[in-house]
Amino acid sequence: MTNHATAEGTEHYAGRFAGCAAEGHFRTLPNTGGLIVSSLGIGTYLGETDERTDRGYEEAVVAAVRGGINVIDTAINYRCQRSERSIGAALKQVVAEGFARTELVLCTKAGYLTTDGAMPRTRDEYRSYFEQEYFAAGVMRPEDIAAGCHCMTPRYLENQLSRSLRNLGVHCVDVFYLHNPETQLGEVTREEFHRRLRAAFEFLEQQANAGRIRFYGMATWNAFRQDPRAPDYVSLADVVSLAEQAGGREHRFRFVQLPFNLAMSEALGRPNQNAGGREMPMVQAADALGIALVASASLMQGKLAQGLPPFVASALGLDSDSQRAIQFARSTPGIATALIGMSRAEHVAANLRLVAKPAAGQEQFLKLFEKQS
Repeated sequence: MTNHATAEGTEHYAGRFAGCAAEGHFRTLPNTGGLIVSSLGIGTYLGETDERTDRGYEEAVVAAVRGGINVIDTAINYRCQRSERSIGAALKQVVAEGFARTELVLCTKAGYLTTDGAMPRTRDEYRSYFEQEYFAAGVMRPEDIAAGCHCMTPRYLENQLSRSLRNLGVHCVDVFYLHNPETQLGEVTREEFHRRLRAAFEFLEQQANAGRIRFYGMATWNAFRQDPRAPDYVSLADVVSLAEQAGGREHRFRFVQLPFNLAMSEALGRPNQNAGGREMPMVQAADALGIALVASASLMQGKLAQGLPPFVASALGLDSDSQRAIQFARSTPGIATALIGMSRAEHVAANLRLVAKPAAGQEQFLKLFEKQS
């Protein structure tokens, strides 16, 4: 598929649900040319590397797009490239049904080492795969790998992006994330980490110019939630500065993904970032620096789907703890989209009930957050 998400396409998608989606379910992102995204996104991380799970994800993505979710998130290493291929099959189906590629915001990630289709059965098979597929081909060198699992050299990223485009069956992805780059801070100095980030950003700016990606970002776990003294802490202001060095003021670094949920609320409650000479939480820093925030782990891999304290139900209402946890994430001021892993169509059906419900009001939300904190 040619094309990519556009302001006109995503506006048309939102218009399809004008009669059933609550106000605020669709949000216009700044610094993206007017892209409109749904408050919920479908994630594709967990599951077995088998055909049954492949079909489940394919059906889930189709159901999500039909139901009002236009943010689709994956990574090349999810299920050994199979999640990307499930999405590719789903995209063919929804386009055949009349949805346009321009309506959908497609996101993937690269950085972790991954095999193809399944994990090798032995350590020797694993080493042999990477020797033949990557080292012998000159894609990467052993010294390019950090922590035994991570690489973000331009040549490796080019290889992974090309594979992702084939897996997804598209010519362009809308958001290409560096996947947990803070992993490298366990082995390299911060100066070297910044050098590697800048080299990666320069490559990604080139890919944006070539039309293979629209925007890029960082999908993180610890980086932006940590205390500034932590070894794997990352300053958003420093990262934006590197993007400006790579691409000028009109750089395409516009997205950050990080865990945010009832149990991991640091992005809102911890003033660990600095923008304009002031300390502030990540949600405020991202807004000040022109970055869209995407919440991952909205249900913390299912741990928040039940057993929440009674005050959460009292504050948010709704039908289940799962819905309440998702409502918390998508209602947070500064969060563009809350991702939920949905591997089957019935998961999608349950979560789509929130499309028709407004996000929690700011006063209601802040009271809940204060009590939760």
